[in-house]
Amino acid sequence: MDLTLLYRGPLASCDYDCPYCPFAKRRDSREQLRADRAALERFAAWAAAQTGDRLRILFTPWGEGLVRSWYRRTLSELSRLPHIERVAIQTNLSCRTDWLAEADPETLALWCTYHPGQTPYDRFLTKCRELDGRGTRFSVGIVGLPEHREHARRLRADLPPQVYLWVNAAEGHTYTDEEADGWTALDPLFPYSRHPHPSAGLPCRTGETVISVDGDGTVRRCHFVKTDLGNLYDGSYRAALGPRACPLAVCDCHIGYVHLETLPLYDVFAGGVLERIPAAGVRTAGAGA
Repeated sequence: MDLTLLYRGPLASCDYDCPYCPFAKRRDSREQLRADRAALERFAAWAAAQTGDRLRILFTPWGEGLVRSWYRRTLSELSRLPHIERVAIQTNLSCRTDWLAEADPETLALWCTYHPGQTPYDRFLTKCRELDGRGTRFSVGIVGLPEHREHARRLRADLPPQVYLWVNAAEGHTYTDEEADGWTALDPLFPYSRHPHPSAGLPCRTGETVISVDGDGTVRRCHFVKTDLGNLYDGSYRAALGPRACPLAVCDCHIGYVHLETLPLYDVFAGGVLERIPAAGVRTAGAGA
C-alpha cells in the first residue's frame, strides 16, 4: 500500500505564544507529556513494522514537537527505514539542529515557520543556514499579516534562492488585490492561500491514499473531517479506504487543499508535498516587493 499519514498526537504545549495562532496552546503536564511520548512511540513502532507498504509521514502537532527528544529521535529513526519515502514535521525551528546528523537527509524534511516577535530574526536565520549547510530539505514560511511584510522581505533576501518562502493567508484577514499582489511578489504561490477553496462534492485524495491519525490510532480522512474510518492499530481502517468526495463546503488549510484532485498542487509540489517544497522548475523566488 502507498499511503500518506498526517499524525497529530496529544501534544499541545508550545514554547511560543503567537497571538494569530488558531490553535489553543497550553502547558502540558508531565502526565500529558508521557502520554504523548507513549502515543508517538506506538505510532513509530507501527510505521516501522509496515515493511510491505510505502509510507510518507507528516507530523502536525498542535504544539512544538522538536523541542521534545522523542520527536527528534522518532524522525531520525524513521528517516533511515527503506520503506519510509518521506518523514517531515511542522516546526517553529526553535530547537537545536545537531540531531539532524543522525537522520537521512534524503528522507527527512522540515516545514519551518518564522514567527516575528517570538524569536530574534538572526537566531532563526542562523538555524536556516545550519539546515542548508547540513543538506536538510526545508521550506520557510510566515503568516501574511501587514506587520510581517518587512520580515518576509528580509527573509526572501537573506535565504538561499533555492529555499522556498511561502506565505500563509492570515485567518480572518481579507486581502485587497494590491495587498495580495505584494505577497505574491514574495511567494508566487500565495494565490492558492488567499481564498478558501470550494471543495463540496469534489474528489480528494484524503480517505484513499492520505489519512489523518491521532494519538489513539483513530483514523480519519483528514484533520478537518471528523468521521472515523477505523483504527490504525487493529487494521480496521484499511477496508474504509477508497475514493470519496469532500463533504465540506470549503477547504482553507494547505495541509487539506493540497490533496484536492481539482487543484494542480501535486504537480506543483511533486516530490515535496509534505514539506511544502515545490518541484524543481516551479518559480518560487519572488521579486521581494
